[in-house]
Amino acid sequence: MVIVGFGRVGGAVARALTRARWPLSVLPRSQDSVRRAALTGLRLADHDDLRAAQVCLLAVPDAQIQNAGELVLEDLGPTTALVHLSGALTLSAFGPAVIGARRAVGSFHPLAAVSDPTDPLEGHTAALAATSPELLGLLRRLADALEMNALEVPESGRAAYHAGAVLSAGLLVSLADAAVGALQHAGLEREQAFNALVPLMHSALRGLSTRGFSRGLTGPVVRGDVGVVQAHLDALPAELGSLYRLLSRRTLALVGESLPAETKLALQRILA
Repeated sequence: MVIVGFGRVGGAVARALTRARWPLSVLPRSQDSVRRAALTGLRLADHDDLRAAQVCLLAVPDAQIQNAGELVLEDLGPTTALVHLSGALTLSAFGPAVIGARRAVGSFHPLAAVSDPTDPLEGHTAALAATSPELLGLLRRLADALEMNALEVPESGRAAYHAGAVLSAGLLVSLADAAVGALQHAGLEREQAFNALVPLMHSALRGLSTRGFSRGLTGPVVRGDVGVVQAHLDALPAELGSLYRLLSRRTLALVGESLPAETKLALQRILA
């Protein structure tokens, strides 16, 4: 296997595959990436590696997938499959030159928040797509080697799938920033707020993973505490108040019929 690119995700995949003893080489795209790969002890790919590889993984930004695929196309063996790591893009992202070459193409998207190449992939899910059963089987074996669960995502649903992934990861960090902002508005220092809220978020995720959505819920909406919800809205700046309303309406939907009808109606009114 050859991995083109050695950024955060490419580095994480390469490190994990090395630990799994999969033969691979990497083709970094910048001098900094070359140095990082060399320090990691990974072998740099050459023409023979590209020609012999079963799979060439394109660990590049979404906007560069077509160009990267076209650059390596002539150096690949006749049966080498091209696979991108994008979550949002369909297989058409390879562009007409690659698609027209009639080689197998696929997608392997690690559903993990990788902010550094040393972040682990084990225990996470990989979203798969492929144009051939053989390549799909190989990508499943790749997921097994990385100790990841495999999930097939329909091509027509890629954008919605990736939006859900962003909501649960990148935007979760943004939500944490908003929560820290609320504590700063209350007069706390930013570092104090961060140190207090990150463990709270861990406990919420632990409850979610253990008990599911409805039983994992906490907070004033779940308790039907209309006065506290109103006090929150009165205290928050407009931007944070809008976010609070939006998420609280979602919470109210999850609560279902467990609240008295008049309490639910009162909450709906102030959250509108």
